[in-house]
Amino acid sequence: MQLGSGTIPTVCAKLKRISHPSPNFGPRRGGARISLIVLHYTAMPSATEAVERLCDAQHEVSAHYLIAESGTIYDMVDDAHRAWHAGAGSWRGCDDVNSQSIGIELANDGASPFAAPLMTALESLLAQLMQKYEISPVGVIGHSDMAPDRKSDPGRRFDWRRLALQRLAVWPVANDPIAIDDAVFQQNLQRFGYPDASLSVLLDAFRQRFRPAANGALDGQDMAMSADLAHRFGVDPAPGTA
Repeated sequence: MQLGSGTIPTVCAKLKRISHPSPNFGPRRGGARISLIVLHYTAMPSATEAVERLCDAQHEVSAHYLIAESGTIYDMVDDAHRAWHAGAGSWRGCDDVNSQSIGIELANDGASPFAAPLMTALESLLAQLMQKYEISPVGVIGHSDMAPDRKSDPGRRFDWRRLALQRLAVWPVANDPIAIDDAVFQQNLQRFGYPDASLSVLLDAFRQRFRPAANGALDGQDMAMSADLAHRFGVDPAPGTA
């Protein structure tokens, strides 16, 4: 089974929503089309404090949505606008991720499991947004994917495979380990979408998402999984291999 491949998921459960507009937004630059969804964790003690921070004009940060531990979704910036959630970084050659993305903050301290109601609400919200804007599963990424040298959210406790099973993200096929090659590993990840970065930075970002329990030097399993990501989801697949 190729996790994350296939059609856009269908919309499911009705969500509990609260309108809590943030003043921190601007226009999407250059008429950019929404093609990405970036997931974050708040790294704050509570959703209430996170909402206050994201609505404080002095902090100049925001997100389109925040999902509380209870599953309640705070609507903060209209999708038509550019929220200030991604910052410096890039994904698949896009250097202005804010203009092409929707940002979703998840109430989590970065070290604890994500609450079950939060995950259920996220899955429903993702399905709605992906259907509305025709975003493919490969377009759902973490903050650590597009800014691997400075960000770690949504972190090692986030269940990316769970999303992939519902076609809400992608997951690599666990092929047999292959020969270790630092340069090829970096090329595989950059073809998948990661920005140009050092081996250590890319390996950490890759493992945060796809092998959260792994540690140590680059190994054959990292190589195999990165090769599958590049082969099936690469931005420049060879003819007949997509």
